[in-house]
Formats: sequence, structure tokens, C-alpha cells
Amino acid sequence: MGVPLLGAAVALSRRWPLAALAVPVALSLTLDVQMFTPLYWTALVLFGYLAGQRMATARPALWFFAAVAVVGLPLCALVLRDLWGWPTQLLTLLLTVALPWLLGRYRRQYAELVGTGWRLADRLEREQQAVADRARIRERARIAGDMHDSLGHDLTLIAVRAGALELDPKLDARQQAAVGELREAAGAATERLREIIGVLRADDEQPPRVPLTENAEALVERARNSGVTITLERLGDTDDLSPMVGLAVHRVLQEALTNAAKHAPGTAVRVRLVRDGAILGLSVVNDPATVAPLPGVASGGSGLVGLDERVRLAGGTLRAGPTSEGGFEVVAELPVTDGATPRAATATRPTASARELAHARRQVRRRLVQTIVVPLAVLAGILLLMIPISFVSSSFSVLERDRYEQLTVGDARSEVQPRLPTFTKDGPPDDAPPTPTGEDCVYYNTRTASAAAYRLCFAHERLASKAIVGGS
Repeated sequence: MGVPLLGAAVALSRRWPLAALAVPVALSLTLDVQMFTPLYWTALVLFGYLAGQRMATARPALWFFAAVAVVGLPLCALVLRDLWGWPTQLLTLLLTVALPWLLGRYRRQYAELVGTGWRLADRLEREQQAVADRARIRERARIAGDMHDSLGHDLTLIAVRAGALELDPKLDARQQAAVGELREAAGAATERLREIIGVLRADDEQPPRVPLTENAEALVERARNSGVTITLERLGDTDDLSPMVGLAVHRVLQEALTNAAKHAPGTAVRVRLVRDGAILGLSVVNDPATVAPLPGVASGGSGLVGLDERVRLAGGTLRAGPTSEGGFEVVAELPVTDGATPRAATATRPTASARELAHARRQVRRRLVQTIVVPLAVLAGILLLMIPISFVSSSFSVLERDRYEQLTVGDARSEVQPRLPTFTKDGPPDDAPPTPTGEDCVYYNTRTASAAAYRLCFAHERLASKAIVGGS
């Protein structure tokens, strides 16, 4: 019967690995309650390993092992009438089933770690590609923003100068018309630049890390050459500014001068750049406008919003609004060093992929420890269990002296059996003589934990001999 049942177990092992393992366990218990059946050891090892490798969770297998161990105690007591068969069964179950199952579980965990590693590598590759794509998009958006800020400033100054030249009475009508066309073309170019570059701006764009080479004096002087009246007051050294702060100062000054030229042409502008310890202050104030803004000069309305974000990323604050005299002011306060340290700090946090890989590694290490420690712990438990079993077995296998004396050679076994203890002694004493040929002998203790034993030998279902053996 074992051959077709093992064949059925092979067919079930992939889908129901625990049920397949139960087949050789049941066959082994059928032949010997102690499972000391070398005929099925190979099947027990193989199906135990496959169950560990193919089962997703360990709890059903642990319940199965516990059930077999618990059922083994009454089987040994009722069938073998010997409690010492139970430790033997537990050892056999541990070595031929539980240990291969743990090895299979470890192999499954290792395979899952390898699979997790490949998945993380693939995910990391995709993430790196996505990061590279985002970096390219941000860089393009940054370049677009810088182009808008720089070229928009230059085109605005051209439009302002052309507007002033258009009103020069020394030019004839044809020249004034040409200058007017130039002013309108500059204004239209500014508007188109704003529309095109505005599409490329990203929500998370960051300012470049390297400031422009143009300093505040050069920027003010270029605006003066366009006809804007500017006074510059500068106190303190600004050569050691961080790249982000230096660029923020440049952009604030450039945008403020551009707005003054747009909305208050012909008015005086006062620029104040002061360093006070670790704080750098920049203020750009223009007088109240005396004439309407020049026609054709575009205004996107997003310049101050972008400035505020740029200054905030640099760790500073920006304030812009009308003055009490009717003019307009832009005031920025920035730290001398780069204030965007929290972003750098958060970059060191472990990613979800790293946490997942670390968790998988911990699982495999824990499974390896379990594969080594659990069998040792179970073996130690079995050895400790042998102490109470020895006491119980010795107590319940004591044959009273008077009952022994009442037994007579030739009595039928069926008559002798009711007068005997529940359990037999765990084998003959060490110095007992050999069993007589053709007889089936059982041994009982003379008293608890005694070295000597009563030996009763049966032949043809009758008591053939009785003797006290062992104990020298």
C-alpha cells in the first residue's frame, strides 16, 4: 500500500505539500509507533523539505508537528505499553521531518531574498532613470527661468530706452515711428518669451547652485545706461555669499529694477545692499510714478511670486508693496550662508527599497538562526522530558512481589496479563542474561528506579519462564 500512497503524495506535494507530508508520516506510524522505520525515512526527509520550501506560512506545519507529537504519547502508552517509545518518536520526528522542513523554509526565505534583490534592482534602475529624467526636466526649467529673468530684464530695458527715445523732439516723424516699432517689437518679444518660458517652469524647480558672474554694480550700471536714475548704497562685503544666496540677491535686484522700469518709468530708484553680521539686507525703492507705464511693455505678474520662492529656498524672507509716499519697495533679508539645510538632512533617510531589502535580510538571518537553534532547543526539551518519563515509567512498571510469586509457569498469557502492571520496563537491565531462544520476554521493575527486574518469558502464548535478572 505504501507505493501507491507515496505516488499520490507526489501528485499532491506541489499544491498541498502538508497533506503530502502527512502520507509518509501516517505510513511510518502504521509500521512503528516510534516511527523507527528506515523504509520511510527517505520519504519523510524529502516531503518534509518540500513542505518547508513550498508552504507560504509556517503555522499549519507547526500545528501538524504538535498534533503528531501529542498523539504519539497515547499511542506509545496503549500500543507499546512503554512510555520510552515517545522520546524515540519525538527524536525521529525531529530529525527526519522537522529539521528538513526548517531547511526547506530557509531555502524558501533565501530564494525570496534573491527575488527581492532582483525586484529592488529593477525598481532602483527605474527610479534612477526617473530621477535622471526629473533632473533633466528641472535643469531645463531652471535654464528657462534664468533665460526669462535675464532676457526679460534686457528686453524691458530696451523697450524703456526705445520709449524714451520715441519722445525725443530731435527725431523726425519717420525716425520716431521706427523707434516706436522697435519698442513694440521689444515688448512683444518680452510677452512671447514670458509665455514660452512659463510653460517650461516646473513646480519643484530649484535655483541653480552657481550664481551669475554679474555683480550688483554691473547690474545697476547697465540699468543706468538704459536711462533709469539709480543710486546704490552698499555696506559690507558680499564676496563670500553662498551660491544660492548670491543668486537670490542677483534675481531680486534684477526683478526689482525691471519692475521699476516697467511701471514707473523716469522715476528715481534707490538700491541699498547692507550686510549686518550673518544677515544680508537688500531694498529697492522707487519714487511714485509720474507718468503711465509705457505701452507695449508686458508684465506677467508672476515675477514677485517666483522671487518669494527663490528667497525662501535660500532661507530668507521677501516683502514687496507700496510705500507710504506712493512709491514701491522690494525688501529681502537673507542669511549669508545657505539656509536650505533640511533638504540635505532628509536625503539621508532610508528609502522604501532599502527598508524592504533590510527587512528581507533580517528575515533570512532569523530563519537561519531558527534552523540551527530550534532543533537544538527541541532536542534539549526531549532530553528534559525523559526525566519525568523515566520516573512515571518506573513507577507504573513495578510488579509487586506477591503477584510475582503467584505466577506459575504454564499459565496462559491471557490469565497472566491482567495481573501485570500497565507499563513494562524500558528494556532489560544491562547485566541481564540473553533472552531464551524462541521466547518473548517482558521486564518489570522490582521497585521504583531499581536496577533489578522481573523477567517473564512467553512461548506459544503461555508463561515459559520467570526470573529476577540484573542488579548483579
